[in-house]
Amino acid sequence: MKKSPANTQSANLVPKEYAKFLNHIKKDILQTQLKAALSVTKELTLLYWRIGKELSEKTASEEWGTKVVEKLANDLQNAFPGIAGFSKSNIFRMRSFFVAYDNCRTAARQLEESPITMIPWGHNVVLLEKLQDNKQRLWYAGKILENGWSRASLVLWIESNLYNRQGKAITNFKATLPEPQSDLAEQTLKDPYNFDFLTMDAKAREREIELGLMAHIQKFLLELGQGFAFVGRQYLVKKGWCLQCTIMYYAS
Repeated sequence: MKKSPANTQSANLVPKEYAKFLNHIKKDILQTQLKAALSVTKELTLLYWRIGKELSEKTASEEWGTKVVEKLANDLQNAFPGIAGFSKSNIFRMRSFFVAYDNCRTAARQLEESPITMIPWGHNVVLLEKLQDNKQRLWYAGKILENGWSRASLVLWIESNLYNRQGKAITNFKATLPEPQSDLAEQTLKDPYNFDFLTMDAKAREREIELGLMAHIQKFLLELGQGFAFVGRQYLVKKGWCLQCTIMYYAS
């Protein structure tokens, strides 16, 4: 089938270097997305560190027990509903995170420069639960960034004793972005702790849509004038809630 003159002319308008230019822009976009995700990851890890630090200090100085930690988790979940990062188990992890690295110079004094702040929280949980030595934790954290390991890959390398087979503790960590196509990049971009913290989870989006719809409905009723009343906004069905407004007309 012959190309039409219009299609031929359109194809001729595309520069020879366009494909290369497009790939360059796409890579730039992916790297910028990854930088943004790593920035959230870092800030979230630092927040968890501060919560763990303050909780640890309160536990030590005022003899707060497990019940207080559980109450804190419940109160935070009520204040920030839908954010999994403030679950009871994760609050305990925050305290363990601080305690684990408190005496480690690299983490305690230069936390913002440490590789542990550049990996997703789930990777840090694996390092906490699978390893007891901070030198090994920091070495694996550096390797995660260097090789773009997913959480599952990290577990496999730890269980295969990679550190003792070929490793040593990192000394000078060079902060570099993982490759955009790596498993680490994908997990960082989709990390549920990041999305929950930014209130970008499904429940938050659903709530935002609902509020937007109701605002439009209320505006519409005002435009109708007198005689109409807004009665309800949700209707209970057997499975979940159905967004529904009831509008009634009152004859004057």
